[in-house]
This record gives sequence, structure tokens and C-alpha cells, in this order.
Amino acid sequence: MTSPGLPVSPAVARVNRPDSGPLARDTMAFVLAGGRGSRLMELTDRRAKPAVYFGGTWRIIDFALSNALNSGIRRICVATQYKAHSLIRHLQSGWNFFRQERKEGFDILPASQRVSEDMWYVGTADAVYQNIDIIEGYDPRYTIILAGDHVYKMDCEPMLRQLVDQKADVIVSCLEVPRMEATGFGVMHVDENDRIIDFVEKPADPPGIPGNPDFALASMGIYVFETRFMLEELRRDAADPDSSHDFGKNIIPYLVKNGKAVAHRFTSSCVRSHNEPDAYWRDVGTLDAYHEANIDLTAVIPSLDIFERDWPIWTYAEIAPPAKFVHDLEGRRGQAVSSLVSAGCIVSGGALSNSVLFAGVRVNSFSRIESSVVLPDVDIGRRARLHNTIIDRGVRIPPGLVVGEDPELDAKRFRRTDKGIVLITQNMIDRMSE
Repeated sequence: MTSPGLPVSPAVARVNRPDSGPLARDTMAFVLAGGRGSRLMELTDRRAKPAVYFGGTWRIIDFALSNALNSGIRRICVATQYKAHSLIRHLQSGWNFFRQERKEGFDILPASQRVSEDMWYVGTADAVYQNIDIIEGYDPRYTIILAGDHVYKMDCEPMLRQLVDQKADVIVSCLEVPRMEATGFGVMHVDENDRIIDFVEKPADPPGIPGNPDFALASMGIYVFETRFMLEELRRDAADPDSSHDFGKNIIPYLVKNGKAVAHRFTSSCVRSHNEPDAYWRDVGTLDAYHEANIDLTAVIPSLDIFERDWPIWTYAEIAPPAKFVHDLEGRRGQAVSSLVSAGCIVSGGALSNSVLFAGVRVNSFSRIESSVVLPDVDIGRRARLHNTIIDRGVRIPPGLVVGEDPELDAKRFRRTDKGIVLITQNMIDRMSE
């Protein structure tokens, strides 16, 4: 789905989603997109994690932005920091359709020392605090803080309604996860009404959910505030020299102890079609998780329905010709099975299975690609055999290269995870010839 000339109507019908109300129209979405994503290794050497490609067509940030847009929110700010050029270029190309005369706005906010000449964003709360003047200029009644580096489909309206109906100071969106799988999250300890009574960061023994003790509520890093209250809290936190100026570490724990913080169950706002029985949310912050989430899309019935037309994921798509498959000889047949192949790709006598090809990839004769994520503009040489790989943008795979069959050799030449996923960059290819 390319970027729209006009935004999608917030009242469009969809599965498992309540009707939109007016609250989203008086809301600003503030998207935090400054993270490096260091666990993605060389994949984020040239781009921030939110700018990493996903699913054959999108960047990761497109999911958070589309959730806000599809919910009816028309004022969006994106705070960037780490290696932001690729991200900013994408936002300018694909998200430039907002119009001031419709009371809409889309602001890209690099760390620009607006508060102090020697301060970059030092935490998630500080990223919002340093742009208070812009928020006050729009004067939204509510603000939703979104993380720009997760893959999910979510309607923001139920969280806004919960804030108003329960007269809360903050609503924290949470995932229900098996209790002992929550040790890597910030976990909300709630009472029977989902009021948060304690916030525990990466606990060894996570507190269970009342009535469902085998599960815990893990924070998704999504928060809803009444805007004026949020700005007061940001100013209070900014004046605290002992604070890390972070929502998860400082703002939310403070409100748990001194205000009314309420958990929101993601299952109440997750948008899913009839093909998605479970609420889908992924942090694709490691090479293994990134590879798995992409390859999951090649399943006959994937966990994330990217073909759902009622909740489109908007993005910028370059003008490109259709994908092309050529040659029909035994051993030299252009074909793809259980794969996503994007526009501009040419599969020229090669074969791929359970793989994702982004735009402009060329697969040359006699090559075999299995369970691989191939970013844009890659050229795969003849007779190459690639299995369980992630190939960075613009890489030229030499003819005859074999990856995924010799773990020791793969680890010497490329970045290989313990689960056998191999990341290939052009620098790694170049070092092979030294």
C-alpha cells in the first residue's frame, strides 16, 4: 500500500475493532524513533532501528505511524536521533500528505538542542520534553506516546476512552505473556481492576495477573496522557537531577506511586482480521527475531495479516516495474514458492522458497535461496546457495557463494547467530577477497 493522497477514513469497517469515536481527533501521537537497535548488529550501522526494512515493502516505523493514522489521529510528531538520515528521507517521501488547512500536522523532530545547546535526547521523556513548545502549539487534549520500532496493528481509540472513563493519569498498554517469559520486560503488577500497584523492571519472578497467575502484563512502551497533565509531569521530571528522564524508568513508576496509572490489555485494541486469531506484536530487535518475523509472513496463513485492506500499513513505495520470472529449463527455472517478491525484482533462472525479496533484487541463474530476507537492490550471482540469511541493501553476492551449510565457515566470514541466522553486508563480502 503506497502513501495515500487522502488519509483513510477512521470510520472504515474492520474486524474485531469498535467504532471510532471523536477522542482520536483531539489527540497527538508522539512517536519515539531515535533508537539505534544495536542488537541488530551491522543492520543498523547505517540506519536507526525504526528505519530497518520489514516485510518486503515497509520500514518498521510504518506500523506505529499507520496505527495512529488509521485510528483517526491527524497530528503526529516523530522524534529521531541515531543515524536518522535514512529514516528522515523515508518520512519525507512517504508521510508528507498531511495538510495544515485540515488541522493536520506531521513533524520530524531531530535532536536539535532546543532546550540546551549541549544536550541531545537523554531519555524517552526528555525527547518529548525538549519539544514541549511544538506540542503546545498544536494544543491537543490528549497525547499518545508510541514506540517506533515494533511491528503490530493497534487502534488507539480504546486506550483514549479508557483514560477518560477511568479518570486515570496515564494508561499503559500491556501484553499478556506467560509469566516466566516476562523477565526481559517492564512488568505491571495490577489489582483486580487493572490499576497498576507496582512497576517492576525485568523481574526474576514476575508478578502474575489476578485471576490468571500464569501470565504477566508486560509494558509495550505505549502511554496515553491528558496533554496538560503530561507536560506538568515532564517539567517536574526535567527538574530532577537524579532522573534518567525516561518514561519507563521514571515517569511511569512515579505515577504508579503518586497518581493513578492503569494497564490497558493489548487484546482490547489489537486490530486483526479473521485470519489472525491471536493478538500480534513483535519486537524485531535481534537478528533472530527479525528473520523469524519476516519469514513468518511467507506462511500460508501468517500470524500477521499484511493483506488486510481495512487496516492498511501505509509507506513510501518507489515507482518500479512488476516482478519478473524468466527461464524455464530444468535446473534453470525462475520460480518462487511460499515467498514474497516485491516490485522490480527479476528472478532469472534461480529458485527461492520461504523467502522475502524487497524491491529491485536480482536472482541469477542456477542460484537457490531458502529462508532468507533479501533487502533492496541486492544482486545474487549465479549458482549461489543461500540458506537462513539476511542480506543488507545493495550487496553483490559473488557467483557460487554458499552460505548456511558450513557453520564454522559462515561464522568466520559473516555475522552468524547461535540459531544459525547469517547476516551478510557488502563490507563482509569485500573482506573475503582481501
